[in-house]
Amino acid sequence: MAISLKKVLAIIAIIVVFLLVITAFSGVLVLAQDDTEGGIPGVDMAALWSLNGGFTWIYPGSSHNANGHTLHNIYMTDNPYQDAKEIMEYTYGVRPHILIIINDQAAAHIFGDDILDTIRQHDWGEGNSRGDAVAMSITSVNLLPVIPDILMGNIKIMLI
Repeated sequence: MAISLKKVLAIIAIIVVFLLVITAFSGVLVLAQDDTEGGIPGVDMAALWSLNGGFTWIYPGSSHNANGHTLHNIYMTDNPYQDAKEIMEYTYGVRPHILIIINDQAAAHIFGDDILDTIRQHDWGEGNSRGDAVAMSITSVNLLPVIPDILMGNIKIMLI
């Protein structure tokens, strides 16, 4: 008895949708990678996102795993993306399965060229927490460059 191509495609589609639903509810970790300081990049800002919780802004220097690795310095470790997952679980009790890395160029395209200066003003100049400063700084989002930035490698999406 042969299985038809339609049945196989339907089964594959159901599996893909099932996996996407599971990962979407488990959380997405977004990392803002900073390449401007030279050498090994750092993570200047991060956020957890889920369908039921929305965005939770995270200061990477305050997030760590049992080994003391911070989210800010994960690129100094041998397995940065596994460490990022462990850090989120250890510090926040959340196990993300999707990781989105946005570099400086993509952040400028999406949020404007002055996004870092605006965040610093709200953070250092006005004395807000880093997460609050980010939330206050994002006043407009230009979604048009997202697809080109993904294609250019400025935004990376991966399962972790």
